[in-house]
This record gives sequence, C-alpha cells and structure tokens, in this order.
Amino acid sequence: MIKLGVNSVLFAGFDFETAVKHIALSGYDGVEISAIKGMCEHLELDRWREQATELKQIVSDHGLEFLAMEVASLDEDRLMKAFESGAEIGIPIINVGPGGKSGVEEDLKKTIDHLAKMSDKAHEFGVYLCVKAHVGASIYDTPTTLRAMEEIKSPGFGIDMDPSHIYRAGENPEEALPKVLDRVKHIHIRDCVERVGSPGTPANQACGRGNIDLFAYCKAMVDGGYSGPVNLEVIGAWDLTLPEVSIIAAESYGYLNACLKQLGAR
Repeated sequence: MIKLGVNSVLFAGFDFETAVKHIALSGYDGVEISAIKGMCEHLELDRWREQATELKQIVSDHGLEFLAMEVASLDEDRLMKAFESGAEIGIPIINVGPGGKSGVEEDLKKTIDHLAKMSDKAHEFGVYLCVKAHVGASIYDTPTTLRAMEEIKSPGFGIDMDPSHIYRAGENPEEALPKVLDRVKHIHIRDCVERVGSPGTPANQACGRGNIDLFAYCKAMVDGGYSGPVNLEVIGAWDLTLPEVSIIAAESYGYLNACLKQLGAR
C-alpha cells in the first residue's frame, strides 16, 4: 500500500503536535517533518536530541509514523545531523533540493559530486538522501535528473519526484515519472495552476485544484510498482489559519486516496 503523508511545513504557523493532530484527523498515514531553516523547523537539527523523545511520542500518540524529513539545505553539517537524527528517531528519508542554477554545467557537476558524497554518508546511517528536480536549480527537469541518477551510484541515493516542478519545467509529470521511477524513493506532491512561476497560492496547491493530471501521475506510480511514501508539500501557508491549512490537507487526502483506491493501491 502506498502511504500518504503531509510535510509539516503546511502547518508552519503552528507547533508540531497541532500539525500532527490535524494531519491524523485528515486521514493520513504519516508525516514528513520539516527541518527547513528559516521556513519551518518543527525539527531543530541543532538540538534534535532534546526533541527526539517528544517528537516520537507525538507521532505515536496520533497513530501516525515518520515517513520523511525535509532539510532542503545541502550544508554538510546540517545533513550529518539530519542523518544521525533520522536514524535515531526512525525517519528513513532525508529530502533536499539541488541548489545551483539551471543551465550552469559547473553548478550541476558540483551538485552531483556533493550528492554522491553525502549519499554515501546517509547510507552509513541506514537512511536515504533524496533530491528532487527544482525550478531554477541545477537539477530542474528529467534530463538533469537522469544525469544525476547515472553518475551517483551510492545505495544511499534516491530521487524525490515532485510533479509540480516537472510540470513547470514544461514536461508532463505522468510521462516523466516512468523514466526515473527505478530510483524514486519518495514523492512530494501538490497541484499547480501555471506552467511558469510559483506553484500558486496554498489553496491552489491542494491536489485536484490545479492543472496537473494527478490521476494519470498516480496511475504511473501504481503501474510502475512504486510503494514508497507520497507526502503533500504545500508552501507559503505560514499566515493561514488552522482551519484553512487543515482544509488543504483534508481535501488533498480525499483526492489522493480516491485516486489510489481506484487504482488498487489503497
């Protein structure tokens, strides 16, 4: 069964227990904890040992599990803390962005070399380091993703396939997914209205509200035998009320759960 979760960045304006409670009420199986410095640090990597017991208890009390952690940064010191805390708390996947600029060969090579090095370190802790194609970054579409896959041999490396970034790269995500699926360990998911620019308002990132063919994307997941986590990642919601962010979470769960049930994956 494909497990559904929410990146707690959606609840950036609230504490972690509030986030987990409402993620559970929305029907999800688990949570991706946000450790994004400057945006949402439900997990503070500089003091993770102080938080570990409480975080595990909160998730357990609400019947959820940790599906992933988003760090975003490629900073080596933060990643080492992420790997160590992930291994201790029971968080199997550490998600990052690629950094660098699109179309700059030097940036792409530097990113791939660093990801290869850090993936080996992730493997030592028994976790995966996953990177996603990101608008404007060195890895930003399917060809650059495939290059990273080809050059990074580490068993600790995986792809985080986010359809909203691939959609804004001018591709159809349901057609792109099968090309990279053999290394996909994690999927960030949200909808998107426009082919360029930001993913839109938080409400328009709710699954089913935009123009990505997310049913076809889910079908590509299932047809390809994907069985990893799928975490809703909605950004820009830090000034929304608790009912507003909970509606986004619940609406997206209903859409994704219905799609996956129709496809026999839930």
